[in-house]
Amino acid sequence: MVTYSSKYRSTAPEIMDSFELQGEEMKFLLTDLKTINTYLGGTSVTLDGLKVLLRSHPKDRLVTIVDMGCGDGEILRSCAAFAEENNYRFQLIGVDANSHILKEARIRSGKHSSITFLELDVFSEAMQKIECDIVLCTLFLHHFSRNDIIKLLTNCVHNAKVGVIINDLHRSRWAFWLFGIFSRLFINTRTARHDGLVSIARGFKRKDIKNMQKHFPNTEQRVRWKWAFRYQWIIKSNK
Repeated sequence: MVTYSSKYRSTAPEIMDSFELQGEEMKFLLTDLKTINTYLGGTSVTLDGLKVLLRSHPKDRLVTIVDMGCGDGEILRSCAAFAEENNYRFQLIGVDANSHILKEARIRSGKHSSITFLELDVFSEAMQKIECDIVLCTLFLHHFSRNDIIKLLTNCVHNAKVGVIINDLHRSRWAFWLFGIFSRLFINTRTARHDGLVSIARGFKRKDIKNMQKHFPNTEQRVRWKWAFRYQWIIKSNK
């Protein structure tokens, strides 16, 4: 049984974090995740952040974007569509440590020549050497402890010339309760139902984000609450 605490972030593991997740189980789970993002606005929060960071960016200049924990590449495909609709030139790089899900990502993203994928641990030395313009962390940071988040974002801020876009969950009793109802109506896999609740329990209060913001003093930062129970945290580089 998944439990919720208003005071503390949960440390319960998510089933989908297993690198052994593959095959039909993984495909059914990805279908459920797409349903969740479609109804609960996950992708739009990230794309809105791109609009903010690219407001004064020349459209003829190539923009390199790295998506941390990219999964099957859905966010990157949305970014590719955004670039086409708005006349941007994007080089899109998805990073994930799960080889099985990256195999599926390459299949699903095959028609997008601007998208490539790397199988990497986000804390690896190789990851620290990847330079880009923008880093995306969509529903990714809640998988880690506070100290690991600060370590990860420190590297992201250092490597991103333009900025970092964080789109993650607001830890809310209302969100926890409403997702329970939503999942019974629209979600087919037990894994997605379980992990959705765990994700919310591992999410953030505004004060959690505020306490982490101070670790990036030489940046411009903006935090906004977005539907459905998301926080959009933008860290703009001053390079």
